[in-house]
Order: sequence, then C-alpha cells, then structure tokens
Amino acid sequence: MSRSRKAHLLLVLVTFLWGATFVLVKDALNDISPFFFNAVRFCLGCAALLLIYRKHLTRFTAGSLRSGVVVGIFLWLGYEFQNAGLRLTTPSKAAFITGLAVVLVPLLLAIFWRKVVNAWAGAGVLSAFVGMYLLTVPGGGSGLNLQSMNRGDLLVLGASICFAFHIIFLGHASQNHAYEQIAILQTGAAAILMSLTAVTAEKISVVWSPAVIWALVITSLGCTAAGFTIQAWAQQFTPATHTALIVALEPVFAWIVAFIMVHERLGKRSGIGAVLMLAGVLISELKGRSEPTIPGGSIGPAAEESSKKFSAGSEQASADAQPQS
Repeated sequence: MSRSRKAHLLLVLVTFLWGATFVLVKDALNDISPFFFNAVRFCLGCAALLLIYRKHLTRFTAGSLRSGVVVGIFLWLGYEFQNAGLRLTTPSKAAFITGLAVVLVPLLLAIFWRKVVNAWAGAGVLSAFVGMYLLTVPGGGSGLNLQSMNRGDLLVLGASICFAFHIIFLGHASQNHAYEQIAILQTGAAAILMSLTAVTAEKISVVWSPAVIWALVITSLGCTAAGFTIQAWAQQFTPATHTALIVALEPVFAWIVAFIMVHERLGKRSGIGAVLMLAGVLISELKGRSEPTIPGGSIGPAAEESSKKFSAGSEQASADAQPQS
C-alpha cells in the first residue's frame, strides 16, 4: 500500500474517532469545567507524545519551534471555543458547525494569501452558510432572526474559524519539518495555553466521574496523542484539499453516534441545513479547488526526505506531497 493511500485511510479513522467523541465530551462536561477538561486532556496527550518521541527533543530547530507554536495556538483557540460552545448546544450541531472549517480554508486563503476563489468554491461557501443558518437559527422570528441564535453555536463557529487556520498552517509545517516535532510542539503549546486559560478564565470544577475519566483517556491518548500525530504525518502525503474533505466526514460520524447513543434527531429545518452544509463542503472541495492550498512555495525538506526514503509505491505519494501553496 502506498504511503498516500495509507495516509488517507488513517485520516478517515482519526476523523471517525474525533466525530464519535462529541457525545462523549458533551456528557463529560456535565461534571467538569470546559477549559480544565482541555488542559488535562492536552497535558496527558503531550506527556504521551514526549514519551513516544523523546529522541526528537534535542532536534528542534528555530523554524520547527515557530511553526509548532503557531499551529498550537490555533489548536488551543479552536478547542477552547468548541468545548465552551458544546456545553450550550447539541453534539450534532457542534460537529456540523465545526465542519465549516473545511469551507473556510479556501476563503481564508483568498483573504490572507490572495488565492483565487472560483465560482464553484463560492457556491460551496454560500451553500454551507445557508445551511448553517437553517441549522442554527430557529424559524418563526421576524427578519433573519439572528438574535435567537444559540450562544453555543456562535462559540463553535469561532472554533471552526480557528480550525481552518490550523489546517492551513499544519499543512505548511508538516511539509517543512518532521511530523514528530510538529506533533509534540503543537500539543505542548496548546497544553500550556489551555492550562493558563483554565487557571485565569474560569472557576475550575470537576467531579471525577466515570464519564470524565473515560472522556479524558480516550481524547488525550486517542484523539490528541495518536490523532494529531497521524494528521501531522499524513499531511506530508495528502494535499490540504484531501485532508479537509476527509475531515468533512466528522459531523456525519458525530451525528450517527449521537443518533445511536443518545437518540438525537435533527428536525426538518435543521436536517435541510445539515445537508446544505455537507453539500457546500463537497462542492467546494471537489469542484472548487484547482489551485494548491498550503502557503509556501516548493516541496518541504521533511516531505522530500520521506519521499526519498520510501520510494516503493511513491508515485502517488510524490504527487500528493507537493505543497498546495
């Protein structure tokens, strides 16, 4: 199996795990404050990565430190917004709104990196935002009725913006630095910032219930340590467009798990909104991308070295490893 195909399959597996844990975290947040949950989760995840990749601790460069910290900042912001919002909205809605990150990637690239957004990408963005409106704003009010939008949905929308930046900068960092270093640095930076936020921005409360313990174990080791390591490795061999498209499955997995575990159902209006959001993501990714998407220029040294080491089955990997500019 080529490294490209392996990267795609592992990203699907990680995305399923991320989607499935929306219900798990939502339940845990009944017994623990959200910022403290994030702090414990990322500290445990960082500790696991430090143990696994301890040989890389002496190999950091100034460039990898800068890249890892930048990626970690957006990771920190994304999860703080997401968990704060998840307490106030449903797992399915939180997952679908988080999925907007996929559509926001080309939009942010157009705004900050002057990448051209073609008509298909524009149509995808429009479809996704109409879908978000139907999903998050109840009907029956006057005008756009935006004042009735759930505060939790707004917080999760902030998370999706941060995760879009995370996808962009992680793709660039993984092309130019060893994925092990980026995995450690982004998780470590996020853990430090989350710990500071928990101490300064909330009154910490926790009941060490089975729901909290299981949520912390699964999210810290599975979603954080393993998940972000796999993502950082995989983005050496998958364009940001492919990564974003796979991550778009997260709300689908979240909705399936929420339906099975807590019998959560979307109403007709919300269901139409969810379909429009997914349609927007698919249109944007399948039709809207003709240009590479990672900020940068030539192939990064980390990806180039990986291509040299693993020549077997590398035809697809070498094509996918080109930075998406």
